[in-house]
Amino acid sequence: MAEAPQTTIGSGTVQGTSANGIDRFLGIPYAAPPFGALRYARPVPPAAWDGVRDASQFGATAPQMPYGGGLEKYLPSVQIDGDDILTVNVWRPAERSGPLPVVVWVHGGALTRGTPALDGYDGEPFARHGIVYVSIAYRLGQEGFAVIDGAPANLGVLDQEAALRWVRREIAAFGGDPARVTVMGQSAGANTLTALLALPQAKELFDQAILQSGPMSGQPVKKAGRMSRAIAKRLGIGATREAFAAAEPATLVAAQTAISAGGSPLGGGPTVAIVIEGEAAPVDPLAALRAGAGRDIPVLIGATTEEYRLWFIPSGATEKITKTQLTLARLAARVPRTVIAAHRRRRPDAKPGEILGEVVTDMLLRAPITRFADSRVGTAAPTWVYEFRWPSPVDGLGAAHAMELGFVFDRVDAPDSIALGGADAPQALADAMHGAWVRFIVGGDPGWEQWSPRQPVEVFDADGGHIEYAPRADELAGLPDR
Repeated sequence: MAEAPQTTIGSGTVQGTSANGIDRFLGIPYAAPPFGALRYARPVPPAAWDGVRDASQFGATAPQMPYGGGLEKYLPSVQIDGDDILTVNVWRPAERSGPLPVVVWVHGGALTRGTPALDGYDGEPFARHGIVYVSIAYRLGQEGFAVIDGAPANLGVLDQEAALRWVRREIAAFGGDPARVTVMGQSAGANTLTALLALPQAKELFDQAILQSGPMSGQPVKKAGRMSRAIAKRLGIGATREAFAAAEPATLVAAQTAISAGGSPLGGGPTVAIVIEGEAAPVDPLAALRAGAGRDIPVLIGATTEEYRLWFIPSGATEKITKTQLTLARLAARVPRTVIAAHRRRRPDAKPGEILGEVVTDMLLRAPITRFADSRVGTAAPTWVYEFRWPSPVDGLGAAHAMELGFVFDRVDAPDSIALGGADAPQALADAMHGAWVRFIVGGDPGWEQWSPRQPVEVFDADGGHIEYAPRADELAGLPDR
C-alpha cells in the first residue's frame, strides 16, 4: 500500500490516502460547522487543529431526505452523520511536477439534496489527466436557502464563495495552481455558480466556468419565500431566524419534503430557490450577466435534449397531460402557437405531455442559455455551448436531466450512472465528453467552435460530438424574454 500522503494548510496538517496513483484528501473543513450559535450565519473559518487530521473519509452530509416519488430509482443518496458539513475533498496525481490546473465540482440536487460523497462524483478520472479535482459541500434546503427575517439570503451560495476562497488560498499545498481554477456545476450547482459568476468579485473566485443544465435566474423575495412561509405555517412558527434556529434541522427537512411532494423543478409549487436579495444575488443573475457581468471569464455551458423526462417519467406526466392542459399552460405562459408548431414539426408523434415538457425546458434552460451566450458574442472571454442528445434506454428517460454526468466524469460503469443510462452506455461518448471537459480545464478550449452569431452547438450523441448551427432557432424564437 502506498504511503499515506500528508500536506499542511492554514488550519493544520491533513493526512489522506493513496491508491492507483491518486492521492485523496477528504472531509477537510473550509468553514466551521454551521450549527449552534453559527446557525443561519455567514460561514466563518474553521478552528485550527493540532497534530495530523485524518482526511480519509468524507465529511457529514447537509441535512436532507433521500429522493422519493420514483426519483430514488435514478438518483442515489448518501447519509453521513455529523455537524462538519462545510468541507472540501481533493484528488491529485500522486506523481506530479509543477502546479496543476484545478477544477472545483459543485453538485446539484434542487438545492435540497446531494453530496460530493456520491460515487459518481469521484475525481480520479480528472486527476489521471493531471488535474487537481476538488469537490465541495454546502448548506441545502432551509439551512442554506431559507427566506426568513433576520438571516442572510442564499447562505449556500455564500458557503460556495468561502470554499472557492479556500481553494485560491490553500490549493497550492496540494500541487494545484491557484491561478488556473475552473468551476463546474450541474443543475442546482450550475444555478449557484451562475449567481457567483454574476458578482463583481467573480474573478477573485475562479478563472473559468462549466455550467451544466442549471437555471440562470433567481426568484423575487415573495416567490422564493413561499417555501419558508409554508414551512413556518405548517410548524406553527414564525418565518424568522430565531424561530427556524429553534427547530431541529430534521424537522425543517421533513416539513419541506412534505410540502414539495409531487413537485419538481419544472412545476409551479413552492420550491427552494436562489432569492434575489442580499450580497450573493443582489440582482437577478441572468439579467446581470446579459448586462455585462462575467464577460472576462470563459464559459462552457449547455443542457440535455430532454431535461424534463427525469421528472415527467416517474410522475407519469408524459401520459397524463392532455391537449387542453397543454393549451392552458401555453396561454398562461404567453407562449405563441408557433412555438408549439415548431416542436410538433420536429416530433410529430409527441404526446401533449412531451410537448409541454419541451417548452418548459426551453423556458427554464435552453432560451436563457442561448440569450446568455448571445450577449457575450464579441466580448473578452469566449463561450462554448453544447447539447447532450444521447437517449438512455432506461424506462424511456431518453436524454433526461443528469444523464450527461456519467459521461462527463468518464464513469459510465459506476452504479450511479448505470441507474440512469443502463449497463451499455457508449464509452465513445464518455471519451468525447470527458476529453472535451479536460481540454477546457487544462487549456481553455473544449475543442469545438466557440459561440458566434452562427450559434454553433456541439451535439453529443452515441459516437461523440458534431456541430449544429442554431439547432432550435424556430422553437426558441417565439418564447417570451423574461
